[in-house]
Amino acid sequence: MKSFHKSLIAISAGMLMAFSFSTAIHAQTAGAWTIPAKFKTTKNPVAVSKESVAEGKDLYSKHCKSCHGTKGLGDGPKAATLDVSCSDFSTKKFQAQADGEIFFQISEGKGKMPSFKKTVPEDNTRWAMVNYIRTMAVK
Repeated sequence: MKSFHKSLIAISAGMLMAFSFSTAIHAQTAGAWTIPAKFKTTKNPVAVSKESVAEGKDLYSKHCKSCHGTKGLGDGPKAATLDVSCSDFSTKKFQAQADGEIFFQISEGKGKMPSFKKTVPEDNTRWAMVNYIRTMAVK
């Protein structure tokens, strides 16, 4: 009987540890972004222009629109199939971020949001995406 209790305690402890670990992983992937301090002050080296916004729009349409939607509201056709919500780029909260923070998120990804460093390898093209995303602000 004593060994049964020890086994039951060991199994319970193992299940609790597994649950705690999976909860921590989910919180890390679904929660707030952890953005290095240097990106909070990094300025966009690509000037806002008709050309850079058009380039950013083309890339957004190809890589982002399916989740974030045509207007960046987080309502793309793939968004409903995800177990996390997609960012709404039009909100004041999102738009209050520094350009470097948005660039970091595009570049690194997190959880269901992929990194675009390999898909869009040129830094300046990811900066153009930031310029386009800035056009989605609520006016």
